[in-house]
This record gives sequence, C-alpha cells and structure tokens, in this order.
Amino acid sequence: MVNAVAPTEAHIWQLLEEVSDPEVPVLSILDLGIVRGVTIAGEQITVTITPTYSGCPAMNVIATEIRLRLLAEGYPNVVIHNQLSPAWTTDWMSQAGREKLEAYGIAPPVDGTATGHVLNLFGKDTAVRCPVCKSTHTHLVSQFGSTACKAHYQCDDCLEPFDYFKCHN
Repeated sequence: MVNAVAPTEAHIWQLLEEVSDPEVPVLSILDLGIVRGVTIAGEQITVTITPTYSGCPAMNVIATEIRLRLLAEGYPNVVIHNQLSPAWTTDWMSQAGREKLEAYGIAPPVDGTATGHVLNLFGKDTAVRCPVCKSTHTHLVSQFGSTACKAHYQCDDCLEPFDYFKCHN
C-alpha cells in the first residue's frame, strides 16, 4: 500500500511518537531523544537516529519498528540513517520521558550540576532518587544494571532495588 498523500515532516514525527523503545516500552523513541531528524525527498523518507551508546543492541529493533510503522501508514520508501556523532546524551531525553521512566520504576538521569555530584565510572555517587518512595538515601550497587545504559541502585529507606538510567553527557 502506498499512501496517496505526500508525507509531511510533522506527520512523520507524529508517527515516530508511536514507536516504543524495546528495552523500556513506556518510552517512545522521541521521549528517549534518539531521533535526530526527519527529511523527505520526493517519496523517500529518511529518519536519522543516534544510539544511546555505540553498541546498543536495540537499534536494529528500533530501525525495524520505524520502518514497520511508516510502512503501515503507506510509506514504503524509508531509509534509516545511524548517526554516531555527536554522541547521544541524556540531555536529549524529554521531560515527559523522564517522568515516564520514574513512573515505570526506573530512576531517570540526574543532572549532576545541581548537586555537585556526577555519576562516573570511578564510583563517585550521585544523589539518585528512589522511584518507589522518592527518597534520595540510595546507594550504588553496581555500575551495570539490567542493560548497559542503566546502573543498579538500592534505596536505604524502603530497601527496594531499582535501575538508574545512567547520565551520559
């Protein structure tokens, strides 16, 4: 099926809002901030995406889901362009995405400039808020959580373990 109506950028962005991140399904790829651009040249639609990190295994699934969503809308000529530079940063996540993460039970990235702390590979801890009880009395258990883009934390007040979406700047 080919859509008789020429695509517009606004319409393509609306369709991309319906594509979920396979690792955190409450987030759209727009919430995550990995869609860097949409261009339309005639009947060809190019969607530029940037992975959260260079080895992210979800990117192939995301590219397939983009193609399937646009194909379902009648746009068969889709090119997915992977752009590695500039590198993705958690600054690109939407505020709605951060709120969805916390409601889902994953602590959203913390802006270290507000607290003077920065989560880093050498174990300097940041005040990460527990998504369950909202306490900031938490501690890092492991730099590696359920996926490479998350760290594992535990709340010292409610004792719940939780993932923290690592800050990448």
